[in-house]
Amino acid sequence: MCGIAGWVDFERDLRLERATAQAMTRTMSLRGPDEEGVWLGRHAALGHRRLSVIDPAGGRQPMIAEGDGQPLAVLTFSGEVYNYRELRAELRARGHHFRTQSDTEVVLRGYLEWGEGLTDRLNGMYAFGIWDVRREELLLVRDRMGVKPLYYRPTPHGVLFGSEPKAILAHPDVPRRVTADGMRELLEMVKTPGHALFDGMREVRPGHVVRVRRTGLAEHRYWALEAREHTDSLEETVRTVRELLEDIVSRQLVSDVPLCSLLSGGLDSSAVTSLAARAVRAQGGGAVRTFSVDFHGAAENFVPDPFRGTPDAPFVRDLADLVAADHHEILLDSDELTSPAVREAVLRALDLPPVWYGDLWPSMYLLFRAIREQSTVALSGESADELFGGYNWFHNPEVVAAETFPWLTAGPAALFLGTHLFDGGLLDRLDLPGYRRAAYHDALAEVPVLPGEEGLEKRMRQLGHLHLTRFVNTLLDRKDRTSMAVGLEVRVPFCDHRLVEYVFNTPWAMKTFDGREKSLLRAATRDVLPRSIVERVKAPYPSTQDAGYEKILRDSLAELLAGGTAPVLPLLDLGRVRQRLERPVGNGSTQATRIDLEVPLAVNAWLDSYGVTVDV
Repeated sequence: MCGIAGWVDFERDLRLERATAQAMTRTMSLRGPDEEGVWLGRHAALGHRRLSVIDPAGGRQPMIAEGDGQPLAVLTFSGEVYNYRELRAELRARGHHFRTQSDTEVVLRGYLEWGEGLTDRLNGMYAFGIWDVRREELLLVRDRMGVKPLYYRPTPHGVLFGSEPKAILAHPDVPRRVTADGMRELLEMVKTPGHALFDGMREVRPGHVVRVRRTGLAEHRYWALEAREHTDSLEETVRTVRELLEDIVSRQLVSDVPLCSLLSGGLDSSAVTSLAARAVRAQGGGAVRTFSVDFHGAAENFVPDPFRGTPDAPFVRDLADLVAADHHEILLDSDELTSPAVREAVLRALDLPPVWYGDLWPSMYLLFRAIREQSTVALSGESADELFGGYNWFHNPEVVAAETFPWLTAGPAALFLGTHLFDGGLLDRLDLPGYRRAAYHDALAEVPVLPGEEGLEKRMRQLGHLHLTRFVNTLLDRKDRTSMAVGLEVRVPFCDHRLVEYVFNTPWAMKTFDGREKSLLRAATRDVLPRSIVERVKAPYPSTQDAGYEKILRDSLAELLAGGTAPVLPLLDLGRVRQRLERPVGNGSTQATRIDLEVPLAVNAWLDSYGVTVDV
């Protein structure tokens, strides 16, 4: 895993722009703490920061392919290709010679052999830029599910790109400006593919390629979910899911550095961990290392809420005992979650305000920071809920019938309605309900359906597609940014496109055949899990219930109000802010009840730290 950056300009000699290219590249130092490389050509500059995972000695970048002593193509690559060994063998049979054991060189030689057709052959998570020296054109490529990020900004004579916005913002010609649409995207939980908030900046869409030539930029799709008839029986379907998971997890264990598994005690992470433990033993390895996160006092003081009915710790222990894991529990407290240094680290990792999920941002960052002391790679159960129908709103008839994003209906929307303290005039100008409606209908228009597909099956296909193309991207972003901010690579087996394609096309009746959520996943992994986890109801990533955490948020907002100069204040209804601060603090606090405090604080930190100009 790494950080990439680059600049193409057909009217400038970029061989003279090393300082700018290095400045852009060095913003990626946390993503790639091990090595730095910059390649300069007449019209292209590529930068790379490396986190060494496969072939530490041989995988240096940017990587150059030569012919007759001249460069043919130059690659800056971030991610992992899990089928690189098979591709290397195929390329060798076609006459290619390799100098390294890295997957990066396989991608580079694969481009020389297949051109853009290479994208159809890759299995993995990746984002990369290839400068074709012969054609003088750049290809920007992002993996099918968008696990790895890739941003770009067109310029009058080319493009700037990077793994994160900060690489582009490091260029002296790029303003830090946000317009009305950027604010709408920021304050509405819709995650429009391609939108990057900063004015003029874009994100390469999952499963897309951006081609940059002298004649301009063109983006096209190389992969998308398609509607296909599912003909397998229930028994065949369960068996296929299991076979796919075993192959996926086994492939994603490939690493030349220490690897571990994230464990929450839920079905998703437990299934990945248990299958990983079996694969490691089959390969002659020892105990799988696992990590979980919780809060000091949570075991004694846990109170069920509408989203979390049970604490994680007992279920974590059950799975760790079953697979004889080398388990580590990371305990956090409110002072750590609200530490200014931690909050600043999260903001710098994201380059955008962490408005949704509240304390989950610093919690995840602290968890990954602790893990990084012992491991460089971690497996995660992320994306199973979106794929298999795990959230309770999938099973609520009122939510299913609602003409909006399911996570923004009554109930779950409590987690994402953080604009209560913002100025009414600003909200009227932004027209967030209208933006949400338009985003929803645009998303629906992309959903593929089978001929004659109607009723509940069609609707559940729509909801699955919304989750796999909108909602899951917010979770993948959160996991990528907080992990790569400490140089930890997190792999997501449930995002393997083969599994996604297969389960997406499985009928809803089959996905809920036992009357529960995630029926297929439960049936496919039941034999490798303790009974307690097989029977457990879905619970999200843990969130602190400490009232002291909310009090710190209130004190921070009160301090901004008293100071009178905070950049967020013109965007707020100060009367509502005062009323909110006067409300008494209860004995406990939840993610939903304090989201209205989290959002303005996050926006203020962003405006202040990044010097953003808001033009609405």
